[in-house]
Amino acid sequence: MTLKSKHTSKKNREANTLGLHPRNPHRARYDFTLLVDSFPELAQYVHTNQYGSETINFSDPDAVRALNSALLNHFYGINFWDIPKGFLCPPIPGRADYIHHLADLLAQSNNGTIPRGKRVKALDVGVGANCVYPIIGCKEYGWQFVGADANSVAVMAASEIVKANGTLKKAIKIRHQPDEMHVFKNVWGADERFDVTLCNPPFHTNEESMEKENARKRRGLNTGKRLQESKPQHSVKNPNALNFGGQAAELWCDGGESGFISRMITESVAVQDQCFWFTSLVSRQSNLPALRTLLKKVNAKQVKEVEMAQGQKVSRFIAWSFLDDDQIDYWLSNYWDN
Repeated sequence: MTLKSKHTSKKNREANTLGLHPRNPHRARYDFTLLVDSFPELAQYVHTNQYGSETINFSDPDAVRALNSALLNHFYGINFWDIPKGFLCPPIPGRADYIHHLADLLAQSNNGTIPRGKRVKALDVGVGANCVYPIIGCKEYGWQFVGADANSVAVMAASEIVKANGTLKKAIKIRHQPDEMHVFKNVWGADERFDVTLCNPPFHTNEESMEKENARKRRGLNTGKRLQESKPQHSVKNPNALNFGGQAAELWCDGGESGFISRMITESVAVQDQCFWFTSLVSRQSNLPALRTLLKKVNAKQVKEVEMAQGQKVSRFIAWSFLDDDQIDYWLSNYWDN
């Protein structure tokens, strides 16, 4: 059975221009006074734009990194957060939205109640050096996380973030994926279960396609520069190529986004009884038909597509489960018993 869930109606999008999840604390414009108080280093990047609003230069990776440090400190109590130069520095509001929608997904299977606390275990495929998804999931819902990544430098950086923040030490484990062509194999223990997996897969097929796409976006965005300056981070599309950074494995892979998620679906069959919901972001809507076909081929019992709106941008994630009714009842009574 295939179910499609759309959490944001057209009417709601018109009422809420940011379109972020109702529980997302980043729905309002940034209060830079409070953020600078939380992370004083941010002050050097804050300026007043031509409309009289405080903002930062979102084309400057250092400014974006300082903003993320401030947001993570102010909203999630993270005292230390940093990433090596050149690694992906993601927009926090969008990352938080994925986590909150995942909580809703789990709640739909739990009579409307979000399962919280350390009994809920999540696997972040491609955790990156930033470790943002586990941080937000841990802080917002008390979930336990495993973050896996094929880049050894990213693994070291994420591990340092966890070690430096006492509240994360017992909640987040970082693992190295020794083979970048695998997704779950090598990082999923033989008897290990996860309630949900999440992933922001590499988008491009290679570096050349990434550069072409970035060049196209820059041409299209040059006319919107004035609007970009007046918007907060989650509404801004940067005219520069890589304001959020990113290593090769974070940005492209063999087969691009479709190829990566297809490998994920194929590998999920081997651990189908050890996970309630497998999920992945899908940036390109045109990839969905092939993914639906593959999920039908591997006999997924449930498939859902959840839309997430962020300003003018609509993103989505796809979720699938192999559990039948008896397995779901067992899962709820043994792992999520409220």
